[in-house]
Amino acid sequence: MKPQLRSLAVMASLALAPCFALAQQPQPQQPATPAPTGQAQTPPAAGANAQAPAPAIPPSSQQGRRADQESSTLAPHPPGLSSLPANELPTANLKVPPGFTVSVYASGAPNARSMTFGKDGTLYVGTRFPGVVYAVSPKGEVKTIAKGLHRSNGVAYKDGTLYVAELSRILKFANIDGNLENAKYEVVYDALPKDEAHGWKFMKLGPDGKLYFQIGAPGNIVMPPYTHATVVRLDPDKKVLETMAYGVRNSVGMDFHPVTKELWFTNNGRDWINDDLPNDTLHRLTKKGQHFGYPFCHQGDQLDDEFGKGRSCDEFDKPAAKLGPHVAALGMRFYTGTQFPAEYRNNIFIAEHGSWNRTKKSGYNVSRVVLDAKGNVTKYETFATGWLQGDKFWGRPADVQVAPDGSLLVSDDVAGAIFKISYKKS
Repeated sequence: MKPQLRSLAVMASLALAPCFALAQQPQPQQPATPAPTGQAQTPPAAGANAQAPAPAIPPSSQQGRRADQESSTLAPHPPGLSSLPANELPTANLKVPPGFTVSVYASGAPNARSMTFGKDGTLYVGTRFPGVVYAVSPKGEVKTIAKGLHRSNGVAYKDGTLYVAELSRILKFANIDGNLENAKYEVVYDALPKDEAHGWKFMKLGPDGKLYFQIGAPGNIVMPPYTHATVVRLDPDKKVLETMAYGVRNSVGMDFHPVTKELWFTNNGRDWINDDLPNDTLHRLTKKGQHFGYPFCHQGDQLDDEFGKGRSCDEFDKPAAKLGPHVAALGMRFYTGTQFPAEYRNNIFIAEHGSWNRTKKSGYNVSRVVLDAKGNVTKYETFATGWLQGDKFWGRPADVQVAPDGSLLVSDDVAGAIFKISYKKS
């Protein structure tokens, strides 16, 4: 044997020696498996140190309930999965300020939620439950262009491409204009979490050409993974995902200020504190990486009973405004049209879906937020009401969208319709 080969053989034998030694060590005997008897085995008696079975994890909507709330009958409302015919929509119940009128823009769109316009005036509408996407023509004709999706809530449009946000994927329908009869998609990004709780997305195209959306907390009040309770942005070309904001329980509405280009967004507060706490909130992102408090602090000044121990709300960024308890503030848009009076320019309109975790219902309307030149909120008021009649609701606003003619569209996922708010000088 050559010297080099002899050296390699010696080194190999030295390296393997411990393995052979271990193999020659006596192994501990495994306990014999009892022979089957055909009868159930009696478990050993519990000792003093035996652990009690772990309690069952409650549904997300019941997490955070105190002992005195366990008998409450409050529960999330069933989703809207049907639509009212246009002639049965109680549009006359909807009240707006003097000079404004409400009409039906489109009907026959069950669970209509997030909206975005294409360049040809087609309105694209996402849904949370049916897994479909609608295309609504300027004449109000509704066409289903995609089926079989999962939580296809978020929609955004860019240069002829329609983007759709599912629970855990972002899809794109290239060349959607003029191809509504044969719309096909490809997957842009599929590495998003799959948690159902707060997993549906609201999506907005940013001025930087990137897609902004939320990844909600995976429960009512939990310590979320670092990937959750965030607002993120995705570069659809480079497939790069970045976290823009933390401590956001669940934002289902966002838009960019027309002048400053800053991102503003709504946020839904936790349930099961009481009827009047906490407020849903409106937020302004002034720099990447801000933390808005969840789960430690709610509405900017309310420490959580569990997760807030040893913390201070001053550690976190404050909301721009409190919107009321449990109103379910969803879609929001800056008003950029010219049809409304000048004082409405660059105001924020918010669709308030309406409460379930409150003994007296709140929300179920469209609200208006007025900002000053520095971005401070100077007014928050109700703009459109009437979906709630007494303690009963016939519809629930889900999103708002400024139309090309300057009117304001409001989607309703219970009535399965889209309403149009217009203004005409008297």
